[in-house]
Amino acid sequence: MDIGEARKPQDGAITFQIDSSELNLRISTLPTKQNESLAIRILPKSESFKLSELLLFPYQAKQLKQCMTRKSGVTLLTGATGSGKSTLLYALLEELLKEQAYQIITLEDPIEKELFNVHQVQVNEKSGITYQSGLKSALRHDPDILMVGEIRDRETAKFVFHAAYTGHLVLTTLHAKNATGTIHRLIEMGIKPIDISQNLLAIASLELIPLTIDGRVRGRTAILELLNDQLISTYLQTFDQDSINYPSFEYLKRKAVAYGYANQNILESKPGKAPN
Repeated sequence: MDIGEARKPQDGAITFQIDSSELNLRISTLPTKQNESLAIRILPKSESFKLSELLLFPYQAKQLKQCMTRKSGVTLLTGATGSGKSTLLYALLEELLKEQAYQIITLEDPIEKELFNVHQVQVNEKSGITYQSGLKSALRHDPDILMVGEIRDRETAKFVFHAAYTGHLVLTTLHAKNATGTIHRLIEMGIKPIDISQNLLAIASLELIPLTIDGRVRGRTAILELLNDQLISTYLQTFDQDSINYPSFEYLKRKAVAYGYANQNILESKPGKAPN
């Protein structure tokens, strides 16, 4: 970050040590009329989460990994800001590396967590390393898995799906409200339905809910709306949500309440559709 620049928004990252603990800080600045607003996200550097630990229902971790058995295609993690997309993405990469050796290249802005045996590239537009230029160069290194930190614009979206067409497995994130809303976001970004049907392996939309243990809130955990390639293709034919059968956020919240993992106040007034 340029400490002399106060007129433009900036993003950066730094490692900070408190006693024996190392923390990764993700920093974002926003120019305001009075001064600059500064936001800091704190991530424990040494702490590593298993994929199943991040999700309320462990079977969803198995379902997500099953979507990664192909050698080419796109897997999208979506959700609101702060919903845990990046944390889940890192955990998924580490889980895959434990099971098999992969050539993995990441393009991130900024790099939030250092990964062993992974080639991590810091996007830096000032020095000419944009998502587009980084993707072009990364494809020449023939990675087994390509991780793109975030789809931010039409060009990045098109390049991600182009990488899938050329035989690469791509993991990335996108801001979207839910799983079916992700498909509409992609179409708005210029991705044709036929390209989505042929290349999109899975959509995992995240939402964090308060985790209740012994009647007290003990942190937050994630639930997933998960669409595989078959459900995605079916939805693209009609764009009718009732045509596909999957556990919605509302259904998963009711299930969490029924199992005693969450309080009743997380439920919305409209009941969720239960899958067959």
